[in-house]
Amino acid sequence: MTDTLRVGLVQINTRDDKDANLQRAEELVDEAVARGARFVVMPEYVSFLGPKEQHEAIAESIPGPTTERFAAKARQHGIYLLGGSIHERSDTPGMYYNTSVMFDPTGEIIATYRKIHLFDIDLTGNVTANESSTILPGEDIVTADVDGHTVGLSICYDLRFPELYRHLALEGAEILLVPAAFTMFTGKDHWHVLLRARAIENQTYVLAPGQFGSHEPNNAQCYGHSVIIDPWGTVIAEASDSEGVVVADLDFAYLRKIRKQLPSLANRRPSAYRERVAAGVGD
Repeated sequence: MTDTLRVGLVQINTRDDKDANLQRAEELVDEAVARGARFVVMPEYVSFLGPKEQHEAIAESIPGPTTERFAAKARQHGIYLLGGSIHERSDTPGMYYNTSVMFDPTGEIIATYRKIHLFDIDLTGNVTANESSTILPGEDIVTADVDGHTVGLSICYDLRFPELYRHLALEGAEILLVPAAFTMFTGKDHWHVLLRARAIENQTYVLAPGQFGSHEPNNAQCYGHSVIIDPWGTVIAEASDSEGVVVADLDFAYLRKIRKQLPSLANRRPSAYRERVAAGVGD
């Protein structure tokens, strides 16, 4: 186990040209590695962000061509790599999963996470989305190991459900991953607040690479502002308003110090809150 880990986040403007998107993502991974990153994280829907009518044409099985490209990139540089998320084929015609795949330095898949919470909202006149019209929800909470440190996986809209992150923290997560394509309208008010809250309440690092800029359909806008947040809730690196890479060093001695001095995880009292496995159970 190492006490420090240099991480890099890719911020990209994915559109509806899958091959061009992947080529640009690979270039940004190379840039992060050139800046010393041992672990590189890409954003949600890194391979395609376009009309739902094209999902059938661009969706893949896992393993598949896109994950093979990501595996080769991890192997080339000897890094851990989270391939943001891609459209994964399901057994249901016309339906897919929004899936993150994580690779170790040999290019082996070490984690596969399917987004649990789907972005179905109606902020009339601002943002309307119905992700579940083509995406199926995942069911499994997923962690992986990076150089002896437990990493918890999530995707975008998951961020609004703190119970997921508490489960990840209780499973030992020291790093929480939130690859995203947050909208401009919600992001400007909620992105930093929610990410900092997840870091503070779970006393973890949070790595949140985001999509930036416009994409189809209807010239929708993503907020960007990819951030790395420490266990005190401080933003230690943030992307500018453009494509690019942000890099920072994670200090796990600092994480342990915070957990010792302010032991909120250790001070939990589950018996008092009568935690339930099934939602909605109570008197």
